[in-house]
Amino acid sequence: MYWKSMTALALATRTAALLRFSCTQLTIDRVDPLVNPGLSPSPHLHQIIGGNSFNITMDPAKDMPAESACTTCQFVEDSSNYWTAVLFFRARNGTYKRVPIVPNVGFPGAEGGMTVYYMQNGLADYQQNSKVTAFKPGFRMIIGDPLTHTAADANRFRQVTYTCLQDPGTRFPETKNLPNKPCPSGIMANIRFPTCWDGKNLDTHNHMDHMAYPANGTFDSRGPCPESHPVPVPQLMYEVVWDTRQFNHPEDWPEDGSQPFDTEASE
Repeated sequence: MYWKSMTALALATRTAALLRFSCTQLTIDRVDPLVNPGLSPSPHLHQIIGGNSFNITMDPAKDMPAESACTTCQFVEDSSNYWTAVLFFRARNGTYKRVPIVPNVGFPGAEGGMTVYYMQNGLADYQQNSKVTAFKPGFRMIIGDPLTHTAADANRFRQVTYTCLQDPGTRFPETKNLPNKPCPSGIMANIRFPTCWDGKNLDTHNHMDHMAYPANGTFDSRGPCPESHPVPVPQLMYEVVWDTRQFNHPEDWPEDGSQPFDTEASE
């Protein structure tokens, strides 16, 4: 799966800050201005949130967030755009249905979308006092791969996980693969982007090489950045809650026990 961000949100480097805000859906469309700029329709279907200047081109020479007149995010100072894969359920009879997205706990009245976090330290660290470098205008990055179907592939993106929700407040355990059983309150995707920047490039050809995970450990454990990517940046994290409850009937699941949830229908 692809998880994408185009952001210019400035997080102060010398203040203690943890931002958590909800963003409703801007649109669901076959548009991907990073991987398929200018192409309509794109091969990939995405849920898109954020500033209303989003378009199929997103010219990197322009400060696109500054061109937005409004945003679907509760934190209105953020006109960045974020987008994710769209999940489908493949039923036993071969039909596909799109899985709806519901708001996270703590955001009553929100309409689907995602929860976005910016952190200077891990989520459990209320001090938030690590020094990080703010994202620069025009910064772009991607995490994930639509062709990821093996454990080895998934481990390339070691901080993308899933949670089988026993209730809306469930947060553990996290798994590297989508749950292979019905989840009482849906499935949450936990998407933590790399937090080490090369300090030079706002983007690269694959939208990933300018970023890296810590050399060891994680952002939460304050793992050091590798020499190739020495500049720590804020932890950008998404939480996406898919409402899979309508697909929890065992008689609808594939008889061979294969995973019924995928993005294949969007390819």
